[in-house]
Amino acid sequence: MDRKPCDLSSIFYPMLSPLKLLLVAGARPNFMKIAPLIHAIRANNAACNGSGRSIDFRLVHTGQHYDAKMSGVFFQELGIPAPDHDLEVGSGSHAAQTANIMLAFEPVCMSEKPDWVVVVGDVNSTLACTMVAAKLGIPVAHIEAGLRSFDRAMPEELNRLVTDALADLLLTPSADGDDNLRREGVPETKIRRVGNVMIDSLVSQLAEADAVGTLQRLGLQPGRFVYVTLHRPSNVDVRENLKVIVHELACLSEQFTIAFPIHPRTRQRMGEFGLSFDGHPGIRPLEPLGYLDSLNLTRHARFLLTDSGGLQEESTYFRTPCLTLRPNTERPVTLTLGSNRLTSVATLRSDISQLLAAPARIGQAPPLWDGRTAGRIVDELLAG
Repeated sequence: MDRKPCDLSSIFYPMLSPLKLLLVAGARPNFMKIAPLIHAIRANNAACNGSGRSIDFRLVHTGQHYDAKMSGVFFQELGIPAPDHDLEVGSGSHAAQTANIMLAFEPVCMSEKPDWVVVVGDVNSTLACTMVAAKLGIPVAHIEAGLRSFDRAMPEELNRLVTDALADLLLTPSADGDDNLRREGVPETKIRRVGNVMIDSLVSQLAEADAVGTLQRLGLQPGRFVYVTLHRPSNVDVRENLKVIVHELACLSEQFTIAFPIHPRTRQRMGEFGLSFDGHPGIRPLEPLGYLDSLNLTRHARFLLTDSGGLQEESTYFRTPCLTLRPNTERPVTLTLGSNRLTSVATLRSDISQLLAAPARIGQAPPLWDGRTAGRIVDELLAG
């Protein structure tokens, strides 16, 4: 008698329980890294059809940084669901904020009992939630592991070092991250190079970014404006430094329109120091922008002047020249392969002149910055 082939899925996957994740986001850049991971998790679950392991996730928003203009719009634009847990810790000193996040996150871990806590980036939420999970014996996966500026005066550097020392799965964006971890004695079995998840958000949002009409709305011409973002204390909290920056932007505005979404911290310091852009109509002080508007400005600017980490990466993908107003970067691949260059207050004018004498598009995207990093992360979590 003919027999039908046996369906072995019920044997090899008997009532396989979902992999349970806590996904942690705390500040604006975290949202762009969490969003593609959520989309990849949903795609995995849709493809399972009962014959593979699904993923059950809970989104934790620590509330380290929340402002409707600076953060809330990202939930809408990136398709991020409402957080399952909103810790609402707010601002404070580094010590107070880290402690408050730990106090609020511990009961979430104890009630949810996840298989993994997944943290991203290098903010205080990253460090705080990693320490809580490690003390509770919950495995931690760190997305964007291995980045180093080698400047311990940066709070983010300390967050990176401690997080990577405690994490169980280190998901790196580029080869330099692997090398840094190896030098620190991290076992090879913990290191997985998956690529840059930030680029996943960029690639997935390009069509929507094209549709919002940012340049038309702001009255900008492609290649005829400079996109500026500044917020780091070394640039905006020191009066003499900020005075030089304001002066150089005023001079540059005689050649190019300056699109400058002013961070609340920068706006406050300018007021305290008696600095303004009055009399310089070529400078467009803007309210903080949403992600799609920022993508358009990065893509079509003549160049960027920034102290942001994320914009160094996004400009590299678009091959838009970028001057990073910092003495170092934790993303050296944007210097060696990409379109990024470091600058300082003392050399800003000459660096701008050199940049304007160079081609309008430079560099190349590093390997695995291809828009498919989140899928590789899901594979590693399932394999782990």
